[in-house]
Amino acid sequence: MALLSLLKSELSGLFDLLLPATCPLCRAESPLIAPFGLCPECLAQLPPLPAARCPRCALPYATADGTPHLCESCLRRPPNFSRVVAVGLYHDLLRESIHRFKYEQGIDLDRSLAALLAQRLATETPDFRPELIIPVPLHLSRLQERGYNQSLLLARRLGKELQVPTAPRRLRRRRPTPPQQGLPLAARRHNLCGAFGLSEPLHGERILLVDDVMTTGATLRECANVLHAGGAGEILVAVIGRAPRHQ
Repeated sequence: MALLSLLKSELSGLFDLLLPATCPLCRAESPLIAPFGLCPECLAQLPPLPAARCPRCALPYATADGTPHLCESCLRRPPNFSRVVAVGLYHDLLRESIHRFKYEQGIDLDRSLAALLAQRLATETPDFRPELIIPVPLHLSRLQERGYNQSLLLARRLGKELQVPTAPRRLRRRRPTPPQQGLPLAARRHNLCGAFGLSEPLHGERILLVDDVMTTGATLRECANVLHAGGAGEILVAVIGRAPRHQ
């Protein structure tokens, strides 16, 4: 077994010498920055969210200046999650990367995107230690159509990074829902009412709820409601992109 591991390591090193490193985002041959596996040019295009944002749902505000303060939505209807951590704004290179990851079979991006998210979590929430990582589920019909759940791929990678178990079947989508894109917030909430359920109750575990993008937050709010009602402890949300509503 030791000899086989050594052989695999030697072959991996040989391939690295023969085949130049390629950035998974821009496809350019370039030295890659660990642990993200991205070239410096792409990494520079993925800055964190601006400081002017809601400290609860991470909604970026239209102005770049100002201090963090709760948005109207979180003041009127406090969500059942304590905070949202995102890699960055859902635009430009990050938006293109998520689109490829989600819709164009770009599953090779899971490692880099999860590493970026793990770094943001370590920086912004160093004291939060989840006990379970739960991805936002897809309905079976959507899963069969797409072939994979991008949120589950992220959750599994994060689980390895953080050494926390992933529970992909704990939260389930009970029924298919129409696409949320382009719908007003009230319609999104109506679509999602009763769409999620738990396969078994929780017992106060701290949950890291994972999805690819947060726009209005309707989906993640509903998932957090179900987890909270089912006995979850603190719930923290982790996403790759956070959409600014003013855009």
